[in-house]
Amino acid sequence: MDFTYEVSRSLAACEGALLIVDAAQGVEAQTMANFYLALENDLAIISVINKIDLPSAEQERIRRQLEDVLGLEGEDAILTSAKQGIGTQEVLEAIVKHVPPPSGSVDEPLKALVFDSFFDSYQGVVVYIRLMEGEIHAGMKIKLMFNNRVYEVQRVGVFAPKMFPVDELSAGDVGYFTASIKNIHDVQVGDTVTGNAHPADKPLAGFKKVKPMVFAGLYPTDSSQYEPLRGALERLSLNDTSFSYEPENSHALGFGFRCGFLGLLHMEIIQERLEREFNLSLIVTAPTVVYQITKKKGEIVFLDNPTHLPSPQEVERIEEPIVDATVIVPAEFFGGVLALLQDKRGEQKSFEYLDDKTVLIKYRLPLNEIITDFYDRLKSCSKGYASFDYDLAGFAESSLVKLDILVNTQVVDALSTIVHKDKAYYYGRRLAERLKEIIPRQLFEVIIQCSIGNKVLARETVRPLRKDVIAKCYGGDITRKRKLLEKQKQGKRRMKQLGNVEIPQEAFMAVLKMD
Repeated sequence: MDFTYEVSRSLAACEGALLIVDAAQGVEAQTMANFYLALENDLAIISVINKIDLPSAEQERIRRQLEDVLGLEGEDAILTSAKQGIGTQEVLEAIVKHVPPPSGSVDEPLKALVFDSFFDSYQGVVVYIRLMEGEIHAGMKIKLMFNNRVYEVQRVGVFAPKMFPVDELSAGDVGYFTASIKNIHDVQVGDTVTGNAHPADKPLAGFKKVKPMVFAGLYPTDSSQYEPLRGALERLSLNDTSFSYEPENSHALGFGFRCGFLGLLHMEIIQERLEREFNLSLIVTAPTVVYQITKKKGEIVFLDNPTHLPSPQEVERIEEPIVDATVIVPAEFFGGVLALLQDKRGEQKSFEYLDDKTVLIKYRLPLNEIITDFYDRLKSCSKGYASFDYDLAGFAESSLVKLDILVNTQVVDALSTIVHKDKAYYYGRRLAERLKEIIPRQLFEVIIQCSIGNKVLARETVRPLRKDVIAKCYGGDITRKRKLLEKQKQGKRRMKQLGNVEIPQEAFMAVLKMD
């Protein structure tokens, strides 16, 4: 769901697609989303029912689903088993028979669709293209229509299946070219490549600039890993135009980076790659979405960090991103899934029974409610059988507030979050209770508070560790014991003023695991 736009551009470079449905699972939410993308691009669709060798396979039910849900001819679906090699020949023959040849004229001005790219240390950016019109060859001057930059083509080639250089590519071909492009951000997925000498009149339809929708802070657990983290982010951004990062400083966590992602899956991929490929140990703050803030002076700003939220006196209204969600779930779990969607401030649009066992639910949900624990809870309440997909549907005004976490009166900015006003007290109280369990005991009292502005919603206290200072007293005057206890009390008061509380990584993960 995070990469829907990239998938749509890849489909736009094709004439046909295979719609592969699991014989045991049936049509899922992702199946429907990609099916409609293929329809929008007028692709020839060949339906395939896979895994027919499984004991739980229900071919006839899946055929009916293809007819009722997607409007395809169920009888035309090809039965296959990739594990046993059943139906492979039939699929290849269906591709030859049903997928039309590419169209386009070599005499027209060059018009090519960019559907992918990657950075090569020796050649610069390697651009994957599908030629709709015209031709391209080495030595030719080309222009990227989004930013009007002109380059000279160094090499062109095709995939066979590895990259294989050729003299030229013409209308209908799929291949690649290099042109000594140094910055991958100059090449946008969905952009149109045309000739500089004889440019096309207008670019291909469907292009849009991809913007990050989910933001989170990445901090090294050891301050000495800050520079390695910066280098790792630079290397990752070379091959991912949708990933953004900028330095930021947190009072609680030190120096780190504020990173932008397409969604939660994209964030998890980046985090895994940083930890596995670059051997980094990271603290990831709670993810947040982009909010649209309208100030009372009429200025509109986009906010991706809760700590930068203007004061309530300056804000006219706050709008949060909304998504149109599709959930496909077995009928026996229908009630539990509906309760979850309602709990996430969802607004029901429709639901229908696809067959006697499966329900299709359509809801409108705030993106902020589904970027943390929603997917885990959906899988839990449906025993793993529910599938989920969503599309962004713009912004909507909502009653939102910033919830701050204070540890010994000091705001922990990395734990600040924006929540709905109706949920603020309940969320803050539970978060304070979780932090009390996670933050280790010190030699002094640690006070945890959740507040909105100056109003404290919840408070918890981590009791101090106590040294038995009177253990060495074997009798004698009671005033000696009182003197030692009073001295200890004063020492604890000084420690509370000067001592630092180290907040473990589990505290930041607690924000993600709230359910």
